[in-house]
Amino acid sequence: MLTGTIVKGIGGFYYVKTAEGLIECRARGRFRKDGASPMVGDVVRITITTEDAKKGSVDEILPRKNAFIRPPVANIDQLVVTISVKNPESSLLLADQLTVTAEAAGVLPVICINKQDLDEKRAAEIQKIYETTGYTVILTSAKDETGLDGLKAILKDKITALAGNSGVGKSSLLNRLSEGFSLETGTVSNKTQRGRHTTRHTELLELPFGGYVFDTPGFSSYAAEGITAAELQNFFPEIKRVEEPCRFVGCAHMAEPGCAVKEAMEAGKITPERYESYQALYQELKQIKPWEIK
Repeated sequence: MLTGTIVKGIGGFYYVKTAEGLIECRARGRFRKDGASPMVGDVVRITITTEDAKKGSVDEILPRKNAFIRPPVANIDQLVVTISVKNPESSLLLADQLTVTAEAAGVLPVICINKQDLDEKRAAEIQKIYETTGYTVILTSAKDETGLDGLKAILKDKITALAGNSGVGKSSLLNRLSEGFSLETGTVSNKTQRGRHTTRHTELLELPFGGYVFDTPGFSSYAAEGITAAELQNFFPEIKRVEEPCRFVGCAHMAEPGCAVKEAMEAGKITPERYESYQALYQELKQIKPWEIK
């Protein structure tokens, strides 16, 4: 048996990078029976077929340190939440959903503010919003290649996924990092200000300076599965850092009197934008019935 990493999955085939090269594999039928499927990023054990040394079967999935449903990827070290300042203007609520996704999975979020060349003032405003989180924040421009050295330093020797609205420039940034990628990039509609998905399957790409990055169709949902409204505050680090206790035990930090989190927001320790995202996500999670939590 060989051990390797699944670097691409398409049409029921899994391409596993091993010491013997890239092996095209099918998954054993027992995975479907067990309700588990291999994911790109999985470390697996495979068996080579006797007929062809470049084909085999996935026999075992080794323990994952994390996994995501949409897209189905595993073993991420960090999630780079990519925000464009313009064309399209990114949804900060979506960005905050994605930081919650990462936090809930035990993955380090990084904030990348792209297309800063289009509106430097707005880029600085977004940077200020996320500086209170404690996350690493970088400003980039795929067009004029600003900030790419900083992005490379963050990606080096790690397994990273980029996430964000369609059209924010994820593929363009990846193309700037390696001449060998040549990923398709999409245009942004002038009418809807929405980008077009250009990635049709998930692939783990090797970076020339060390590390890997996922090219995926995009993170389409956040990890509401498995967490409750009461737990949400644990995934906002600036809220979690508030040391002064609220007036009431079990404070939801919504409209209660004597709320230390609201006081921290008024004191500038938590930005209004992040607090509004917390409130919106709390209300969303509050609608999930206890028996619906996975």
